[in-house]
Amino acid sequence: MRYLSTRGTAGPSPAFSDILLGGLAPDGGLYLPESYPQVSAAELAEWRELPYSALALKILQKFVDDIPACDLKSLADRTYSANVYKHCRPGRDATDITPLTTVEPGFFLLELSNGPTLAFKDMAMQLLGNLFEYVLAKRKESINILGATSGDTGSAAEYAMRGKQGVRVFMLSPNGLMSAFQRAQMYSLQDPNIFNIAIEGMFDDCQDIVKAVSNDAAFKAQYKIGAVNSINWARVLAQIVYYFKGYFAATSSNDEKVSFAVPSGNFGNICAGHVARMMGLPIARLVLATNENDVLDEFFRSGVYRPRGTADTWVTSSPSMDISKASNFERFIFDLVGRDPSVVRELWSKVDAGGSFDLRGTPHMAKLPGFGFVSGKSVHADRLATIRDLWEQHQLMIDTHTADAVKVAREHREAGIPMIVLETAQPVKFAETIQEALGRDPVRPRDFDGIENLPQRVEVMKADAQAVKDFVVRHCS
Repeated sequence: MRYLSTRGTAGPSPAFSDILLGGLAPDGGLYLPESYPQVSAAELAEWRELPYSALALKILQKFVDDIPACDLKSLADRTYSANVYKHCRPGRDATDITPLTTVEPGFFLLELSNGPTLAFKDMAMQLLGNLFEYVLAKRKESINILGATSGDTGSAAEYAMRGKQGVRVFMLSPNGLMSAFQRAQMYSLQDPNIFNIAIEGMFDDCQDIVKAVSNDAAFKAQYKIGAVNSINWARVLAQIVYYFKGYFAATSSNDEKVSFAVPSGNFGNICAGHVARMMGLPIARLVLATNENDVLDEFFRSGVYRPRGTADTWVTSSPSMDISKASNFERFIFDLVGRDPSVVRELWSKVDAGGSFDLRGTPHMAKLPGFGFVSGKSVHADRLATIRDLWEQHQLMIDTHTADAVKVAREHREAGIPMIVLETAQPVKFAETIQEALGRDPVRPRDFDGIENLPQRVEVMKADAQAVKDFVVRHCS
């Protein structure tokens, strides 16, 4: 398997383990395979009955050729076990890892939030933690992870990396803009290799700092800066697996198609669905749901990609999607423009300068329907109504982001094609909105009783890349 950068000037093709540790490509682009491996009809038939860890191994082996199969199997088995994904709904089988819940005939929720931090980010991050530790031990190296979070990535990364040998984590988050539960999950950790930095700004400011530091080649090399955000290809790769698992759970044969609805802010989760579809998984539609920060919905409806600044980014009740610059969107645009890196460089020169681009009337936009994407938007009132409806009609309690996806999924259902909504977090992470919608508190797993009352350890900083670099230097010496 050979890899390339979306901007085409990153030099020789690196191995998977190099991409894992490096994150962003040297030219500022994102890594993708030179071509997507295809899944045959025979493989789909063989994979249908596999347990999650075995399915993960089959998919990982198509992209990873520098880790021995026996070691990769051990990593997958250790990552995807019932002991790790134990927070499933009552009556569900924890060994299934991603149980499928039937809401009504042909409409499903795929549970992805049963891991240690109650969010779908665990599905990829737990694998990343084990991969990092394995590769670093083999190379006798260490790494300093610099990441940005709008809510769930940070806690998932920290829980996956806490105590890992050779790994420090420096996680940036928007000061005061996550839920109280999300903040407590991160800031209450006292592990010596975990550092939380609250940035005075929005998530996009945090993400811009991570990119600025990663683009400083000398600093990145000297302090061995790595990434766990979904700019890291391994994150996207790990998420491909549950699209296959969801497909198998919702169908009885490989002649059927399904659609997936995905709440999306940074485009990483749905990008994995795009890759699965490109590999040959029979996906009819990829339904992208945004909240009030509707930059991605605007593109899929109009062809205009118009990232917004901090002042124009809404603070919403689905805060993990309060994002106006979708990092992984570059990966999809690379495919949309025929994998021409010169076009991507031209488009992102505008984005990186604070501008936008418009593909209306271009041959590229004419190809868009062939990729299966449709989109829609959900606002606070929609979230409340959807949460109430699923509770009153089906006795199912969902979080705010999943509610965004359910609302938009209902707008794009097609007769005879199952719709699978990716359930991305447990309601307890957004208790204030659940209380507003239902007049009751969500169920809280016993592991998290009183977490908001624990001592918290966090450094508040202005949105300044140099200040973050200085912090990293002080804590690496």
